[in-house]
Amino acid sequence: MAEEFVDLARSAGADVVEVVEARLERPSASHYLGSGKVEELKGFCEAADIDVVLVNATLSPVQERNLSDDLGRRVVDRVGLILDIFALRAASADGKLQVELAQLKHQATRLVGKGKAMDSQRGGAIGLRGPGETALETDRRLIRARIEALEQRLDQIDIQRAQMRRARARNDLPRIALVGYTTAGKSTLFNALTGSGVYAADQLFATLDPTVRRIEGLACGPVLLSDTVGFVRDLPHDLVAAFRSTLAEAREADLLLHVVDAGDPEREARIVAVDAVLAEIGAGDVPQWRVYNKIDRVEGLAPRIDEDVEGGIRAFVSARDGLGLDALRDVLGRRFAEDIIAGRLLLGPGEGRLRARLHEAGAVVAEAVERDGAWALEVRLPRRAAERLCAEPGGHPLHALLLVGSGAPT
Repeated sequence: MAEEFVDLARSAGADVVEVVEARLERPSASHYLGSGKVEELKGFCEAADIDVVLVNATLSPVQERNLSDDLGRRVVDRVGLILDIFALRAASADGKLQVELAQLKHQATRLVGKGKAMDSQRGGAIGLRGPGETALETDRRLIRARIEALEQRLDQIDIQRAQMRRARARNDLPRIALVGYTTAGKSTLFNALTGSGVYAADQLFATLDPTVRRIEGLACGPVLLSDTVGFVRDLPHDLVAAFRSTLAEAREADLLLHVVDAGDPEREARIVAVDAVLAEIGAGDVPQWRVYNKIDRVEGLAPRIDEDVEGGIRAFVSARDGLGLDALRDVLGRRFAEDIIAGRLLLGPGEGRLRARLHEAGAVVAEAVERDGAWALEVRLPRRAAERLCAEPGGHPLHALLLVGSGAPT
């Protein structure tokens, strides 16, 4: 995992001078590291003129402060480093708000006063004389106020995004979400499947904001595909909480495509890390297929689809070179075609409301008017859309169609 941490450091703009490893049977409560390792680090920092010490662990506020004091350098733990990278990558207004909220919650636990030297007088007016509010208390109060304001704003964004998801749900299109470890190639796969131009780069957390596009040309008709923020081992809890609306795309999907770097020697550990975050956000039970990407970098690995008896899929593709994508599209089309209801409906003149609702849903493939004025409709729509229309007033003619079965017409 040291290589990953070096990548994190470089992603934050650090010039990595040296990697120092330490074996710990039990982390020190005061410094995390033992006293001997702290002295060794101090000497190295002074000799190499180090500005910042990055620690690949989650430090307590006391450990971070004591290490910083003893080393005479700023110390940043893994959580602080990841938050810094997210701050660099956030592009949208709500993405920046989410990162700021996580940073403030992290900083709030690390505010430390300097005793009476930090006291600032509020006094001067009668009845307000005294030691007043310390600078530390002022900082804490301001941070609390900012956190409350950010949480209120993000709650509003949550409502707006939920409304957008409900609007998409009313279209009754199947929803797929891409999830995976950062740098697995999710955004490249997203662009390849949807024909979009979402920013994609081989760097940690290249994209933070969710993007939703349609995949056209599948046997089941169009589906919605969303690209989500990349995961990483020990993703800070506050960051997961702050990005709750973004990660809801995964929680509310019909299917997750878990993108894995096929050539990554740590891929199994990273699969476990992604599954842990999915469980934390309530998406652990969403059906999941594995997509092993970047097979062009693995000698002897060819594009293929492995399907087990329970319907699970393992797809081996190269999103960059387009290898295996047609097979992936085909299996996705077959998966969602199972939920398509298709058949012929005969609606009487008094059933114009249902006819209009079917046209509104884009479910009418062909239409003809009979001699008695009835409408003969060839319809094709998702099962859940048919069930919803069937439950509406005047929707009973669809009941027989639901009983017949499903499947895309040939």
